Amino acid sequence: MEKLTFYALSAPEKLDRIGAYLSERLIRDVSRHRYGYVCIAMEALDQLLMACHCQSINLFVESFLKMVAKLLESEKPNLQILGTNSFVKFANIEEDTPSYHRSYDFFVSRFSEMCHSSHDDLEIRTKIRMSGIKGLQGVVRKTVNDELQANIWDPQHMDKIVPSLLFNLQHVEEAESRSPSPLQATEKEKESPTELAERCLRELLGRAAYGNIKNAIKPVLIHLDNHSLWEPKIFATRCFRIIMYSIQPQHSHLVIQQLLGHLDANSKSAATVRAGIVEVLSEAAVIAASGSVGPTVLEVFNTLLRQLRLSIDYALTGSYDCAAGVSTKIIKEHEERMFQEAVIKTIGSFASTLPPYQQSEVMVFIMNKVPLPSSQQSVEAGRAGENRNRLTQIMLLKSLLQVSVGFQCSNMLTALPSAFLDRLLSAALMEDAEIRLFVLEILISFIDRHGNRQKFSTISTISDISVLKLKVDKCSRQDTVFMKKHGQQLYRHIYLICKEESNVQAHYEALYSLLMLISIELANEEVVVDLIRLVLAVQEIAQINEDNLMAYNRCALFALSAAYLNLISQLITVPTFCQHIHEVIQMRQKEAPYLLPEDVFVERPRLSKSLDRLGPEVFFWQSKISEVLGGSGYNSDRLSTPYVPQLTDEDRLSKRKSIGETISLQVEVESRNSPEREQRAPAEEITYETLKKAIVDSVAVEEQERERRRQVVEKFQKAPFEEIAAHCGARATLLQSKLNQIFEITIRPPPSPSGTVTAAYGQPQNHSIPVYEMKFPDLCVY
Repeated sequence: MEKLTFYALSAPEKLDRIGAYLSERLIRDVSRHRYGYVCIAMEALDQLLMACHCQSINLFVESFLKMVAKLLESEKPNLQILGTNSFVKFANIEEDTPSYHRSYDFFVSRFSEMCHSSHDDLEIRTKIRMSGIKGLQGVVRKTVNDELQANIWDPQHMDKIVPSLLFNLQHVEEAESRSPSPLQATEKEKESPTELAERCLRELLGRAAYGNIKNAIKPVLIHLDNHSLWEPKIFATRCFRIIMYSIQPQHSHLVIQQLLGHLDANSKSAATVRAGIVEVLSEAAVIAASGSVGPTVLEVFNTLLRQLRLSIDYALTGSYDCAAGVSTKIIKEHEERMFQEAVIKTIGSFASTLPPYQQSEVMVFIMNKVPLPSSQQSVEAGRAGENRNRLTQIMLLKSLLQVSVGFQCSNMLTALPSAFLDRLLSAALMEDAEIRLFVLEILISFIDRHGNRQKFSTISTISDISVLKLKVDKCSRQDTVFMKKHGQQLYRHIYLICKEESNVQAHYEALYSLLMLISIELANEEVVVDLIRLVLAVQEIAQINEDNLMAYNRCALFALSAAYLNLISQLITVPTFCQHIHEVIQMRQKEAPYLLPEDVFVERPRLSKSLDRLGPEVFFWQSKISEVLGGSGYNSDRLSTPYVPQLTDEDRLSKRKSIGETISLQVEVESRNSPEREQRAPAEEITYETLKKAIVDSVAVEEQERERRRQVVEKFQKAPFEEIAAHCGARATLLQSKLNQIFEITIRPPPSPSGTVTAAYGQPQNHSIPVYEMKFPDLCVY
């Protein structure tokens, strides 16, 4: 062998003849069953191959591959293993010159066949399968980096290689169940086909370029389909975990797109199969979290929502073909429900991988799919249509809730556009109690950015707020702008939800959480005042009971108001305010415990039917709260005005109200509906006419306004200075006299100064500002 190697190295042109001779000898010895000579010939070839790396090795390799192929064709397992080992050694050699004419088709087919060996002897079967896997690994290594060689990524090769590796991955339990000790288990695992197949699959996928991912993933999907491996989903999940961790991270979205396409292709498969695909999608999305889901983020959610809609249709019609109404498969409703839950979970998984701006887009996208009666979207009529609409609304809002749970954004104004909030809040007024609860939960998820939600899960009147360990930050400028823009809209919907008779304990708990989270996350002094007014209006709903609410609903509203005012009084730390709230709560504990959350929000609520005969001492009085908070620098005028829900856009379009009518309406409502009308002084006579005399008529039509402006400009351009000065002086005197009359009516004696009081929000609050220093709205200013 030493002489032969020396001769081959010194005369490389003779290599091809040496190879041809050895090949001829080996083929003859195989056919004559002289296996000793076969082994010698292969060893000689191996040593020559390892020693010679010259340019003329190509012809020698042809002889070598012919001999390996002959061994692999043999039925003797030992010869197959011998041939495989030689091929693996050859695969690890880096050749100096490329080969244009070499073909590996036979080797791919034969090694794949060996991977599926079903030899009777378990030990031999294991050895043959491992040889097959090693052979495939060798083929991949030899061809994957050489563009001139056979393209291993072609479907004809991938359709053999990938299923062979997956077949060996499946049989993990056989190898593991036979190991008597942990030490032997490790040894066994190292030499098991399963471990080797996984390593080979990882190597194959790690080498896959952008254009080859599809060809590598498609056989996996087909294999899982053919062997019904989606339903237990354990193996499918394991496969895709290997895939996602092995491929280059920038290619992750290609795998997800393949899975989405496969889900669409299986849209008429059994619910368990679809649920398996969706679960795998969910796992893949979590692993791909380092990058984007891809360039078509909304397409991912569009596919999932389409599958959700189809599933609802299947569950309602009992058929996969809605048009025909006849189906050979029996649809089980609970399986479809499981699939729907899996889709919703997956939507949440996908959304959690996205940055906040994309999460916001996704939420708008989902919300636009929700069928609402007020929107342009078609809402189906009839009994079946109503069921479909309701299920669709619930499923989409569940999906939205999943997305909103992981949504964290400091600037809510840009994250939640007006169109989105309008649609979401319009869903809050639907008759269906479950839908209303979902909307409240979604709002809570948006607003809770410091994890305070769980601290308000139960409604109670605790005496010390410090035990809650709340995380409170100062209200940012963006939050202030958000509340200026959307605050009144939020208050209106909270107020209207409180009036719903179908509310249960969960609704009141969600309303309580929402009120408290707004107070902590988004509140400045003005918002706190508005929230107190809102809660007093909620108390009034229960007290007057114009909507004929049940005793439970009324007691719940009383208890909700007490719990909120108890906490907000401790948050803003005004001693007199805390004292008033505490006194009322103590009075309720003695005389009317059924107005407190500890008696209402329990498994068996203790209620009273004599709610109309309650004494004034068990109510929170707006006049009293206005007085104590006004003395600490809060806006007492605003506090003393009862809360009236804001007019909606539809109201404004149908019947445009002037400012005067609105003021008159508020005064009328205040005087008629106030719970303390017996105790209140008569309202001052401030009407539209009073203001009209003091200011220029600003509600004239647009054309008149333009004409007047033109005349004023012309007058100031052409008139002499003395005339202009006289005119302005007269107007100023007239205006001042009228304003003085109004001030005499409106001004009140200011409370006794007692220094500056600092609220819980960290900003000093000044005393009541005199009227002449107030900033009036534009309409009131000349």
